Amino acid sequence: MPKIKTHSGAKKRFKISKNGKVIRAHANKSHLLNGHGKTRKSKRMLKGTTVTDKTNTAQIKKLLPYK
Repeated sequence: MPKIKTHSGAKKRFKISKNGKVIRAHANKSHLLNGHGKTRKSKRMLKGTTVTDKTNTAQIKKLLPYK
C-alpha cells in the first residue's frame, strides 16, 4: 500500500494538538488593519489561534494523515 500524500494547503494552515484537536488561525487578518478598517478590539481578538468546529475536524484530519 503506498503512502498517502499530505494536503499542501492544509499543512500550512492547521496543526493538531496533543489531545487531537485541530488548531487554526483567525481569518480577516491581512487587509484593512489600520484607520477605518477594523477596531482595535477586533484586531486584538483575531490575534490568537482557535480550535476548529467539530463539523470540519474529520475532513481536516483526512487531509493531514501523518500528524
